[in-house]
Amino acid sequence: MLRKTLRIGSRAFRQEPWQVEKLTDIGTRSIFNEDHDMFRESVRKWFQDTVPRDLEEKWEKQGMCDREAWLKAGEMGLLGVDAPEEVGGIGGDFLSAMIVNEEQAYHNCSGLGFSVHSDICLPYIYKYGTAEQRELIPSFVSGEKILCIGMTEPGTGSDLQGLKTTAVADGDDYVINGSKVFISNGIMADYCILAVVTDPSASNKAGAMSLFLVDTSFNRGKNLKKVGVKANDTAELFFDDLRVPKSAILGGPDCLNQGFGFLMNELARERLMIGVQCAAGLEGMFELTRGYVKERKAFGKELIKLQTIQHRLAEIKTEAAFCRSFVDKAMELQVNEELDYTTASMAKYMVSEKAHVNISKMLQLFGGWGYMWEYPIARAYADSRVAMVYGGANEIMKELIARPIRS
Repeated sequence: MLRKTLRIGSRAFRQEPWQVEKLTDIGTRSIFNEDHDMFRESVRKWFQDTVPRDLEEKWEKQGMCDREAWLKAGEMGLLGVDAPEEVGGIGGDFLSAMIVNEEQAYHNCSGLGFSVHSDICLPYIYKYGTAEQRELIPSFVSGEKILCIGMTEPGTGSDLQGLKTTAVADGDDYVINGSKVFISNGIMADYCILAVVTDPSASNKAGAMSLFLVDTSFNRGKNLKKVGVKANDTAELFFDDLRVPKSAILGGPDCLNQGFGFLMNELARERLMIGVQCAAGLEGMFELTRGYVKERKAFGKELIKLQTIQHRLAEIKTEAAFCRSFVDKAMELQVNEELDYTTASMAKYMVSEKAHVNISKMLQLFGGWGYMWEYPIARAYADSRVAMVYGGANEIMKELIARPIRS
């Protein structure tokens, strides 16, 4: 019975919204309505039915998911959820898009790169893309085509103004040279939103950066092996005199050198999304751990009857509740178009750290079983670590939070 409890992938981590007033008994949520709850139910069922643990194990071994899962997600309406209908999207709202992220986190299924595709890449295209570029949106929403974004370089991570990849005008084309690294969805992607320097001589790189939407006909390196998130492909990208038309500039030639502004506009959403995922992942592992300590015995009694265990879970529950409260408020600000980069940075920094630290504490309660990859808590521990790195390292988040303090 104990091993069966441990082996649960992620089902029933959270109580269903129609069963109790408080999801996971961690905090009342008022930002969702009944339509959201119905959508959540269908999304949860999709993950449970479509992504069983044995399939995830296969993906982890091969280092990437199957395209069939993307097509099934497209059929279900899980991709491009809040992309406008008039450009080929689903036409849902931001909160519905975040429900997909939450339910994927509750299912402990980090391999499917839906968030990079739908919540990071796609908004650039439907907000800033040309009519021709927007014609691709239906293929992204259906899962037929997959997106990645190329920002990070071997020598440049969170400091986007340090980019070295260049695009130099040559007649009606641009010639791109450089490389990118740690690109999620990079092996499977059919299109890439590529951040490059289009005026290498400029002293202010922020005003010399452009985004290009290019197909992935360029050279790609190996699928990088990671500590966690093993079922998601992560690539190196290489550009050796890659020739693309000027029409490949995101938004067209009139948007030359506007890439940095586009990135700054969208990074707040990306960082909030990371906070959303981390808060949900923490809640999911809390439910798993609470169930485990009620069954596991030590010194002749269930662990939950030991005061030290009760106090540890009380600490974790309190921090999870604070994370949930802050993230939900930030989502409300995003819905009202009031989310600023400082608040988004706080959500990303605080919740990613609290999630990883508390998942580590919960792993300890599982003893040796918690260190075995076949168990969800071990995978959650490995997966949660990267949230403090990607989307802008947490050290950079602190710098962004500090700017208005010192001004």
